[in-house]
Amino acid sequence: MTELDEYWSNFIRDTCRDPEDKCSGDLFFEAKGFVGDELITLILTDKKKAFFTSWSTYTIDQEPLPVSGELYIVVDRANNPRCVIEIQSVEVLPFNEVTWEMAALEGEDENLGSWREKEREYLEDEGAVLGFEFSPDIKLVFQTFKVVYK
Repeated sequence: MTELDEYWSNFIRDTCRDPEDKCSGDLFFEAKGFVGDELITLILTDKKKAFFTSWSTYTIDQEPLPVSGELYIVVDRANNPRCVIEIQSVEVLPFNEVTWEMAALEGEDENLGSWREKEREYLEDEGAVLGFEFSPDIKLVFQTFKVVYK
């Protein structure tokens, strides 16, 4: 049994969840301007409650979009399990329609302008690797979540 399997088993036992509940995978959070496991700290202190992913990532990898209710183990840089999150909502929207209320849920920026600058740089870098171009109306997948186990 791997460390992640053991963590999942402990989560099921400690929270009295249905043993048939399945883990949707593990997530590692990283962002420009954050070092080490600062994002894990934001998650564990309920300051980070959402994240954005490029819609292109899902289409290029031919992966289905996440859905509300999915459970993920959040891992740190050393791949150690740190918590389990449950997806609360999933919305697809253009980059230029993201509001400050949405961006603020990421817990990483001071205002919408700084969020847009950082996110644009991230999307340009990701696009260079995956083969898509940034545009102001590029689709993003906005996911909100809550920590259900730590």
